Amino acid sequence: MKTLALEHWKFSLAPHTGPWAPAFDDQDWEDVITPHDWAVSFPFSRSNSSGTGYLPGGTGWYRARFPLARSAEGALPGTALISFDGVYKNSQVWCNGYYLGMRPSGYSSFSYDISHAIREGDNVVTVKVSHEDIADSRWYTGSGIYRAVTLEFHDRAFIPSNSIVVTTEVPEGRALIRVSADLQSASAVKDGELTLSLAEPETGRVFTTAVPLGESGPGARPGFEAALEVPRPRLWSPDAPALYTLELEGQARHGDGGVSQIAAAPLGIGIRTIVFDPDRGFFINGKAQKLKGVCVHHDAGCLGAAVRPEVWRRRLEKLREAGCNALRMSHNPHMSGLYDLCDEMGFLVMDEAFDEWEGCKNKWFHGHNVYPPVHQGYYEHFPQWHGRDLADMVIRGRNHPSVILWSIGNEIDYPNDPYVHPLFEEMTGNNDAHKPQAERVYDPQKPNMERLAALAAKLAGIVKEHDPTRPVIAAAAFPELSSRLGFLDALDVAGYNYKEALYEGDHRRFPKLPLLGSENGHHLAAWEAARDTEYVSGQFLWTGVDYLGEARGWPVRGSGAGLLDLAGFEKIPWFRRKCLWRDEPLLYLAACLGGAGAESRDPLPWELFRAWNFPKGSPVRVICYGNVRGAELFLNGESLGVQRRDSSREYFAWTLPFERGRLEVRDPDGRAADALESTLPGVSLRTRLWEPAGGATAAGKGADAPGAYRLGQIEADVIDEEGRFCGGESPLVEVSLDGPGKLAGMENGDLADCSEYAAPRRRMYRGRLIVYILRPRESAEKTILTLAAEGLASATLAL
Repeated sequence: MKTLALEHWKFSLAPHTGPWAPAFDDQDWEDVITPHDWAVSFPFSRSNSSGTGYLPGGTGWYRARFPLARSAEGALPGTALISFDGVYKNSQVWCNGYYLGMRPSGYSSFSYDISHAIREGDNVVTVKVSHEDIADSRWYTGSGIYRAVTLEFHDRAFIPSNSIVVTTEVPEGRALIRVSADLQSASAVKDGELTLSLAEPETGRVFTTAVPLGESGPGARPGFEAALEVPRPRLWSPDAPALYTLELEGQARHGDGGVSQIAAAPLGIGIRTIVFDPDRGFFINGKAQKLKGVCVHHDAGCLGAAVRPEVWRRRLEKLREAGCNALRMSHNPHMSGLYDLCDEMGFLVMDEAFDEWEGCKNKWFHGHNVYPPVHQGYYEHFPQWHGRDLADMVIRGRNHPSVILWSIGNEIDYPNDPYVHPLFEEMTGNNDAHKPQAERVYDPQKPNMERLAALAAKLAGIVKEHDPTRPVIAAAAFPELSSRLGFLDALDVAGYNYKEALYEGDHRRFPKLPLLGSENGHHLAAWEAARDTEYVSGQFLWTGVDYLGEARGWPVRGSGAGLLDLAGFEKIPWFRRKCLWRDEPLLYLAACLGGAGAESRDPLPWELFRAWNFPKGSPVRVICYGNVRGAELFLNGESLGVQRRDSSREYFAWTLPFERGRLEVRDPDGRAADALESTLPGVSLRTRLWEPAGGATAAGKGADAPGAYRLGQIEADVIDEEGRFCGGESPLVEVSLDGPGKLAGMENGDLADCSEYAAPRRRMYRGRLIVYILRPRESAEKTILTLAAEGLASATLAL
């Protein structure tokens, strides 16, 4: 097998006739590198949908070429496949003028067999992407070929990667690994033999077994099975994500005397057991573990939806440091590389298929929950495509040890959106502050919520057909009603969104159904409801990272609910959550201007700053997040008193007049401390090339982006003459490059900054921004990056 990344494309957003023809002249089209999202190259505009971040859609065309030569024996590949990890949306694909098909979903991964279309010499792939309905979601979707494209070339016989199924059992002291797969062949197979090998991480132990191949006719997909026993296995868990490498290699002998060399792509396999117990919560490898999860959407600010694994690795390292051990893929399948990273880094995953089924949810076109909404969305394709889209999600993810739950839907039972029922004359959801009264009351003309029980059973059945080993969940928005109508009956785990108050009563109502917070708010009580209740398996916080779309009104163009901002920098809620989720002693200071009533009010985390620079003498509210019993505050060495923990809140608080200097907090038991220091005016810019934990070589492990390019992530900030970070400054920074590579984007994390992402300049936000540089992987020539801002010394970095 030979695999190539198809990265270089010609792109045009103009209307065209006949670009699918191989001879079509595309010389004037733009050169782009996939993953590519065309929307972020345009200005933000209030005329676009607030739901999807005020960026445009349209209809785009892509064309790519790849050469193909005959083998030494004079043959072309026996089978050729082209695979798309995701195209948003309504994609249509041609190869050398042959039409291959279309896919409405922008989130599904899909492949086409192009064996009949390929030819010696130059080959042309054309993709049409139609995204005219720009209010088809409540969050940013992106537009274009925004995930990876790969080509696979096989001999006449090969093992389709999506046919491989690996299951593990862990009896006492050993593991039993069962592998089944299909052999696909373009001509009759007489016999053959494969070797199944399993390599243990670090120790070098390799376990092998022979797999005989039987006779089959041309085009047949005969299945085969094999098993391996592993003594004293290294188990996969969030604390120790041990990954074995599984390989299938060998030969198939054809009836005409020819031989096919077979080599399936290596798989990372985690040996582990999972259990959701209705009384005791979640267990992995027999050990109880609370899910400390976050929900995530798929964009990354200036990159749009064209996010590479390197970006996610940086985010995941920060989330893990905060104590996070789980991700919910909201509300759709995400890029393949993210699941590889979760396997490697030890994150547990709830994979989610749909945000709507047959019913059309409200999509807010101007502002958040502003009526009237629009009703574009996936529901238009659900009747015809739900089975294939759901099956493809499960098939793609069923060998990932990180995946522990299949979610068949998010808030499908949201009240009046559109489902209703006469049991409730009036229903209000968790996000209905501006909903008109007429939209809250029972309307018999709307779809009846009883329909959801039948659909849930159907979807759960599709999941079980392709993976009976993992539980099925749905994230319920209004279980007060839907649980009475059979919506939970088909589920293995009940997921509740913002319904902590129902845990105790519904545990009694459904004593055999495990319970999980599938989406939760930031407040302390939501975490305590999971932490202190044995039968609740955990929570998924909304959200891990800020995201574009679901905007509440111009100029704010996204949601600020994340622990990290759009640039991947830690926000105050990150420090707060770290104190809640981590066990080691921690203290973190933050402050904001206080006024009348400051002593009694609790500042919201996003009002606070990790800085000690305020007007002289002004009242300042100091908040110290911590998980220790007490905290003593010092200003310029003078103690301002010791506070003991109040069980009703997770922080310590003081109000004092501002005075420049050093603010310090200490645990009286000597286990934790933190400090903030006043800074001088900024004098220069500072840059740092982000590298993964373990150094630059770690970026080359399993989930690194395939292909010829790597994305460099350069963190930049402002410092004073003593080298201290100046978080209160926002200079306009200009970027220039000398050498190979291109600017992929600049992000500052400010959701109200509507300047164009395509520009080579951006204002810092609270003293920071990140610069993304796309560089050729194999280039030996350095790229010189220069950042300049008026009144500050520039910064230069050699990549």
